[in-house]
Amino acid sequence: MERTFKHLTKADRIRIEALIKAGVKIKEIADMLHVHRSTIYRELKRGRFTALNSDLTTEERYSPDIAHDKYEENLKSKGGSLKIGNDIRLANYIEEKIMKEDYSPAAVLGEIKAQQKENEFSVMICTTTLYSYIDKGIFLHLTNKNLPVKKNKKRTYKKVKKTQARASAGESIEKRPEEIETREEFGHWEMDTVKGKRGKSKNSLLVLTERKTRDEIVMKLPEHTAAAVVNALDAIERKWGDMFKQVFKTITMDNGSEFADCEGIERSALGAGSRTKTYYCHPYSSYERGSNEVTNKMIRRHIPKGTNFDGKTDEEISAIESWVNNYPRKIHGYHSAGELFEEEIRKIS
Repeated sequence: MERTFKHLTKADRIRIEALIKAGVKIKEIADMLHVHRSTIYRELKRGRFTALNSDLTTEERYSPDIAHDKYEENLKSKGGSLKIGNDIRLANYIEEKIMKEDYSPAAVLGEIKAQQKENEFSVMICTTTLYSYIDKGIFLHLTNKNLPVKKNKKRTYKKVKKTQARASAGESIEKRPEEIETREEFGHWEMDTVKGKRGKSKNSLLVLTERKTRDEIVMKLPEHTAAAVVNALDAIERKWGDMFKQVFKTITMDNGSEFADCEGIERSALGAGSRTKTYYCHPYSSYERGSNEVTNKMIRRHIPKGTNFDGKTDEEISAIESWVNNYPRKIHGYHSAGELFEEEIRKIS
């Protein structure tokens, strides 16, 4: 049975007592309550007391009253006026989102507000308070180990002068229209690849990020080559058909060898003429593809560096793409990139 994350209620504890007396095994009790068996072991320890039998012998038993009193006392001892202690449903929701869907604390709370779910809970807390609760061990299962890596100090980039020459044959980002930089117009993309384990992984990932909505396309490449990139773009063009030129107006990429076939990237697979316009960043200037860099970090939360992509299925890659596009983004008021992308598509359909 699938494990869920929940705090035990007084009714749960009374049920545990009855099941223990009936001789039900710990694992079966855990399955009935939809919790991990370790939760039941901890609960039995919490409610343990020594009982005196009529023959003056003693034995250890479980008391739901003792267990529940200790549970509430622990909540009080970890800080005064714990708002979340008044809403077990909110606590369970937070644990589910962070531990099972890999959300950050800010994303969980932001999504609740963005989706107008506040009325589903009796209390609400701020992000700072949530981090404090996690640090203090307030939650039954959730700890700091379950959180995404905390932000590192902002990286300082040394910007390359715009007069720097490029080695590749494509058109420089210096010639890209300034309005693309503002992200106000839909249809301008950044493209990059994510490599697998060095020397082991033949496959790599092609990632495209739409600059306005931050919507992501993630595709598995059979080889880390220019031909594989062109073939992947051909497949995307066939999927979108006549709409491709409206959705993919420009693509900005780095100078990697996999992007060397500028003509192949721009050339339409459906007929004569071009399908998009490409621009190339300056060497060693990843900040010129900032959206790509941010999204690549999100992908790495599911596929760490050193992973061999050869064993990853298309379904697994598609699931990661879906997670990225449905993730609540602070920059969008905690709406997802997918929501904004769909809005833009409706405008041009």
